Amino acid sequence: MTDRPTPVARVAPSAWNVANALTVLRLLLVPVFGWLLLWGDGDSAAARWWAFVVFAIAMITDRIDGDIARSRGLITDFGKVADPIADKALVTMALVGLSLLAEIPWWITGVILVREWGITAMRFWVIRHGVMAAGRGGKVKTMLQALALGFYVIPRFSLPLTGVLDAIALITLIAALVVTVVTGIDYVNDAFRLRRTSPRALAKKAARAAAREKRREP
Repeated sequence: MTDRPTPVARVAPSAWNVANALTVLRLLLVPVFGWLLLWGDGDSAAARWWAFVVFAIAMITDRIDGDIARSRGLITDFGKVADPIADKALVTMALVGLSLLAEIPWWITGVILVREWGITAMRFWVIRHGVMAAGRGGKVKTMLQALALGFYVIPRFSLPLTGVLDAIALITLIAALVVTVVTGIDYVNDAFRLRRTSPRALAKKAARAAAREKRREP
């Protein structure tokens, strides 16, 4: 008789890890960023530059914490929930703050935020059927949003070629808006497809079909 190795149960990673610490840091930076952005009604060049620095650090941690979690096997339930919330909180603060300063139209802020929080809610809606991974379009959307918001956060009024910078900021924002809407529609289609075709959904369909057949039997 051949001895077989006893399978070792995999221990779930602790929520107390460096990836989650970076996520929490990003959450804590959101009010700091908002305070700096709105300081002096947005007219302080120094405060706006510091707001840009904080925004840039927060966006960098967004990339780093995900890479660390995947490469070191530190993906946790806390991270799955906190990471997208931290991302959306930062984008929300930037959009709302810039709209309060009358630099980004409120309707653009509304469209982007409905998409961002709506897709986040939809991810939780289908979580029992599977994980909706971020696709290439979602990554492009995140990059364009970061660039557009970064251009708007910097104190363009204190720099030379203000008109050129304003045009670049507007073009980038429009591109981010278009990609945000298009990828949002794709995610909605993917969510409904996942709910129809996941193993869980197919098992339920098979169970209902079997129950119907059983009721038809004499």
